[in-house]
Amino acid sequence: MLLKDILDYGILGFLIFLSVVVLSLILERIYTFKKIDFLSYVDRKSLEIDLTKNLTLIATIGSNAPYVGLLGTVGGIMLTFIEIGQNDMVNTQAIMTGLALALKATALGLVVAIPAIVAYNLLLRKSEVLLLKWDVAHEINDFSI
Repeated sequence: MLLKDILDYGILGFLIFLSVVVLSLILERIYTFKKIDFLSYVDRKSLEIDLTKNLTLIATIGSNAPYVGLLGTVGGIMLTFIEIGQNDMVNTQAIMTGLALALKATALGLVVAIPAIVAYNLLLRKSEVLLLKWDVAHEINDFSI
């Protein structure tokens, strides 16, 4: 039972933690994009550093959350097979329940990953647009000199 508890609370707890981290990073990026004065930046590289901050972490969590969920599912299926092997009688209801509960980790991994990847792509595009606006504004200023 200890291994099952570690699997449930460990994997699912970690995925919930990742979802909170991703949500906070997304909200931080949205706030930054709304408040940033991109025209006040003197050079493009400094602006790019500030615009793309934390985007790699969002992408990393989004791309790895399904694997964390899959790890939980594989562990849950292994535990179900261990229980089957230890019992003399095969109880199909217990087997199906164990397998269904194992799949919840994959489902939660996808629930974390899909919004994270969508948000990453939207935030990356927003940072590209702001960089292009900076380029346009500075090209106009260069021609006016």
